[in-house]
Amino acid sequence: MLWTTKYRPKNFKEVLGNTKAKDEISDWIDAWLIGQHPKPLLLVGPPGTGKTTLAHLVADEFADFIELNASDKRSYDILLRTVGEASASGSLFNQGLKLIILDEVDGIHGTDDRGGIRAISKIIKEGQNPLIMIANDPYSKRIKSLKSKCQVINIRKIHTNSIVALLKRICIKEGIEFEEHVLRTLAKQSKGDLRSAINDLETMARGKDTITSQDLEIISQKDEIRNIFDSVRGVLKSKNPQHIKEAMRVEANPAFILELITENIPREYEKKHEIEQAYEMVSQADTYLGRAFQTRNYGYWKYSYDLMSLGVALSKDETYKKFARYTNSSVYTLLSKSRAKRDLKDRVADKIGEKTHTSRKVAKEQFPYLEMMFQINDLARELADYFNLDDSEVKVFRSRKIPKKKKSKKSTGANKDKNSKKPSNQVKKVKSVEKIKKDTTNKKDETKRKSKADTSEKSTKKSDKSYGKRLAKKDKTAIDKSDDDTDNLDSKKNGDKQTSLFNF
Repeated sequence: MLWTTKYRPKNFKEVLGNTKAKDEISDWIDAWLIGQHPKPLLLVGPPGTGKTTLAHLVADEFADFIELNASDKRSYDILLRTVGEASASGSLFNQGLKLIILDEVDGIHGTDDRGGIRAISKIIKEGQNPLIMIANDPYSKRIKSLKSKCQVINIRKIHTNSIVALLKRICIKEGIEFEEHVLRTLAKQSKGDLRSAINDLETMARGKDTITSQDLEIISQKDEIRNIFDSVRGVLKSKNPQHIKEAMRVEANPAFILELITENIPREYEKKHEIEQAYEMVSQADTYLGRAFQTRNYGYWKYSYDLMSLGVALSKDETYKKFARYTNSSVYTLLSKSRAKRDLKDRVADKIGEKTHTSRKVAKEQFPYLEMMFQINDLARELADYFNLDDSEVKVFRSRKIPKKKKSKKSTGANKDKNSKKPSNQVKKVKSVEKIKKDTTNKKDETKRKSKADTSEKSTKKSDKSYGKRLAKKDKTAIDKSDDDTDNLDSKKNGDKQTSLFNF
């Protein structure tokens, strides 16, 4: 049996340190036992500080418990099928309460654990049994949504003296002779990790009755992975180069570390020339960092790390003993707020790039020119149709909507169909308007007819007068002709009666 299992605490009194945390957990247990339903517990702290041990001690107070750890698949379906059903059903013993333990919830990620955080949120909302969750990183984004729904309890590192006292008791029980400075060295190297100290002691004492300082060579020094805010605090609070280099031993993106240091410099430094010098170091660090990303030559990172850590730390005249509350970078907050706008621009750039056969970057360079072109309604309508942009995407270039193009009347039948779809009151108005137009047209036609009649009458009269004159002239000519004919006739008659001079 491993010593970590053999000497595991049997009750809360045997748990080292974290007195306040133990009191809060005891109050939480009592609340469940008297019928209340407090929020689930979220135990947060570094590895080896006793979080899982405390959860198992809490399980002894209830009838039954279910545990899922990081080695198990914790997807949405699996959690609802196992933990979800257990949280909704009760037990036959101890008031029907069943404890659920979810270990290392900050490690839920990847394909196997897809939807795990969403399932946990649903279990918290609908569950009827006590729930304890365990996480190592208090600043993990994966548990950010869970913090507001849980009672967060911070588990601190174990003090060196407490670790030394426990190691002594173990050596006495195992009958091993020891040197006190060896045990103290082990405790210091563990850096508050009690489980690591017990494992190191077991490794040194295996098959021996005595441990000496020579046995320490077997144990390599523990590499401490610091919290990101502890690293920033180490840079801004210290002027010791060795401490600063140790503080930068953190698993994080160097760009993120640089943003945090940049954000918290004015919160720690007070003198203007210190702040100016510190930001000069930040500027140079950012230059080398950008050069590393552009050239893929990550050897520049070492210069960036030295400038953002040693350069910024040595910019101050002296260390400040005051308390400063450090915050996260505001740059990421602004980026998260503008994420929707940036996604919209990327989508528009992709559509334009597809039509113009250019990259997204080149398409975005044309945005200022397109913005001017989109101010003309007809041109904006044609561009939107060509690039297949909807109304939300058009807003990238103009704030107002593109007015729709007015349709021309193509045929009478189409107009009739269109008029037939109008409401009844509009039809009445149209009919009345048409009646007025018809009456007006009739009046105009009547006026025209009258004017034509008058004109024809006048022309008739004129023609009658001329005809009368022609007739009178004709009659006169005829009369004169008849008179001549009469005279000739009379002359003929008289000629017959006369006697010739030669005839006697």
